[in-house]
Amino acid sequence: MAAEKVLVVDDEQLTRTILVSLLRREGYGLESARDAEEALRILAVKPLDLIVVSLSTSGEQALRLVDHIRARQLQIPVILIMRAEEAEQAVAGMRNGAYDVVFRPFQNDVMLAAVARGVTYGKVSRRDVTYRNGLEHLVEARTSLLREAMFELERSYDTTLEALGDALDLKDSETEGHSRRVTAYTIALARRMGIDPSEMKTIKHGAFLHDIGKMAIPDAILLKPGRLDHDEVSVMRRHCLSGYQIVRKIPFLKEAADIVYSHQEHYDGGGYPRQLRGEEIPLGARIFAVADTLDAITSDRPYRRGSPFSSARNEIARCAGSQFDPRVVDAFLSMPSEVWEELRDAITGQAGSLARAVGI
Repeated sequence: MAAEKVLVVDDEQLTRTILVSLLRREGYGLESARDAEEALRILAVKPLDLIVVSLSTSGEQALRLVDHIRARQLQIPVILIMRAEEAEQAVAGMRNGAYDVVFRPFQNDVMLAAVARGVTYGKVSRRDVTYRNGLEHLVEARTSLLREAMFELERSYDTTLEALGDALDLKDSETEGHSRRVTAYTIALARRMGIDPSEMKTIKHGAFLHDIGKMAIPDAILLKPGRLDHDEVSVMRRHCLSGYQIVRKIPFLKEAADIVYSHQEHYDGGGYPRQLRGEEIPLGARIFAVADTLDAITSDRPYRRGSPFSSARNEIARCAGSQFDPRVVDAFLSMPSEVWEELRDAITGQAGSLARAVGI
């Protein structure tokens, strides 16, 4: 059986050579291009199973290449390799049809796994197109292939979302690991409250991406060491709306976008950006609010040491009915501090393995 054909597009010769060598050792047939124009020429004359795009000088070139492939309705998965600071372009690429994003510097096993998933997904997609064009397939086989494609696509999305959370941590080092910890706390609390398992992924995604809108906040404000003035606070508060506008455009995150939008609302209406109160606030956001405060109080910052979990318990109990939903606070207080300490340690010891830590 012929080897799957992979096109590597990279304007840096060294990186291009490394990628070609890595994939050739795995048995793939390789083509390479220096830029998007050369890639399009190859695409016009040679059949391909996957394209890996790593254009260091211009993320926009990579996005244009994705747009061209989608406009021609080519069933060729595209994996983008981008820098952490290009997270917004990575989101745009996924929204416009890229199969996956790998952030540089990448590990070889991460890249190989993404390529293997992409090749498999491409095969499934092309088979599905062939089916729709009139070739006969057994219904059972088509259903199985579609399920496999959806499973692989969802897993790819989860990996990409974790990478986006990591990118935010890199931008705001004071809160490193915050997204992972607060997501784990939110899921544990949601389970304690008996939330329907079908809603857990929405809550997980909303919690993990709650601060993604901070990508749109100027560094001068986001990283300011002192107190923010009135105007700077107003700009900072826009991150809820910015995050909502980013996330809601991605179909499988549409419901999670409401949590991103509402995660700074208070139960008594004193929060922002819409001054929602009580059950006007999505339940996932009300649960997240407690988890977020728990992590804020117990985590180290450059200007202070984190407080014990017992201190966080007292503060959260004090704010029941004002900042927090009393039902959520009751569920939180019913869980011993050791649960949160063990969960924090599990997240710290499994960097990059959020899904295993929370079991979703």
